[in-house]
Amino acid sequence: MNTSDRLADDLLRELVPQVVGVLTRRFGDFAAAEDAVQEALLAATTQWPAQGRPDNPRGWLIQTAHRRMIEHVRSEQARRRREELAARLSAPPTDLDAPVEREDTLVLLFLCCHPVLSTVSAIALSLRAVGGLTTAEIARAFLVPEPTMAQRISRAKQSIKAAGSTFRMPDEHDRPRRLAAVLHVLYLIFSEGHTSSAGPRLRRIELSAEAVRLTRAVHALLPGDSEVTGLLALMLLTDARSSARTGPTGELISLADQDRGRWDAGAIAEGIALITHALPRGPVGPYQIQAAIAALHDEAPTAGETDWPQILALYEVLERLSANPVVALNRAVAVAMVHGPHAGLDALAVLDGDPRLARHHRLHAARAHLCEMAGDRRAAAEHYRAAASRTTSLPEQRYLALRAARLGGDGQGQ
Repeated sequence: MNTSDRLADDLLRELVPQVVGVLTRRFGDFAAAEDAVQEALLAATTQWPAQGRPDNPRGWLIQTAHRRMIEHVRSEQARRRREELAARLSAPPTDLDAPVEREDTLVLLFLCCHPVLSTVSAIALSLRAVGGLTTAEIARAFLVPEPTMAQRISRAKQSIKAAGSTFRMPDEHDRPRRLAAVLHVLYLIFSEGHTSSAGPRLRRIELSAEAVRLTRAVHALLPGDSEVTGLLALMLLTDARSSARTGPTGELISLADQDRGRWDAGAIAEGIALITHALPRGPVGPYQIQAAIAALHDEAPTAGETDWPQILALYEVLERLSANPVVALNRAVAVAMVHGPHAGLDALAVLDGDPRLARHHRLHAARAHLCEMAGDRRAAAEHYRAAASRTTSLPEQRYLALRAARLGGDGQGQ
């Protein structure tokens, strides 16, 4: 893809929530508006390269999608309400150059993260309606056939419609819960993009980039929310290391072995500034704590100079705020870095009975790392092999298998 194509794609994705917002406000039908905008996007990708980009891309998309909406409304001739709506709205739109509603992107995110939807459906719908990704792109990201993803998105929109949702911000009672869902969805999108759960690639850059872009949009609209700020900081500080996470052939490189000169200094500086500003304002939440931990990793000139005592203290705070086995696992590693590998292994032992980690590769990978620190090469190799057998990420499989082989592929000896 050349630079011009990338710029056009970026522009279209930026305009998607604006155009969906205009049509939803005008027609009151989010599902139909989103479908119409997708048809307009398809028309743009075929017509703009041949005819040139219009002077007013947003207006062009609104007008094209507006025509699709009129066709949709008129096709429902059996329903009087739709006939009347078509008659009332059949005049050409007059708001092609109207100012963008600043809250449209946030309203769409709240709508796409409706409580009636599953997390997977909310992510898929958010990527399409707000992120501007095509159904095919989302299907590839989730490793499912395009028709399957199209059905999933369609059911999600129909569920929102059946719930009677309108295109407006939730009220003060519902907003905190819905904002938490929005942030959770954005966090999951970023996490899947940063480290793919399956497939041949370690990263899905299109997903992590969309998560950062959408979180920036939420932060621009809610700059005073400390957890929104914390999530954006966490993403920037984590994503800053991305270019150093893989080698020339795509092999995974651990944090301790990365070339820190390849980290994105600008993203690190922005992330640190955000979390430094957010923490004193409070209330302090899980995303802010995770961002503070990421900042300590990013600030260390070398792996050996990492402030592990402070990281351990932050993980203890995080456990009190958001107790879950992944936090406990990460805390155990921090315990090992501060108090030694045997203390870390003792902390890991309490997680053996947690069914949420029973077959998760990260528990075995963490135990392998700590056994290696303790000098128990046999046990480390066994746990690396166990971890490799449980992950569906090919880069992680290769990394873990190579670690086992390096320690002695047959697991013999100390």
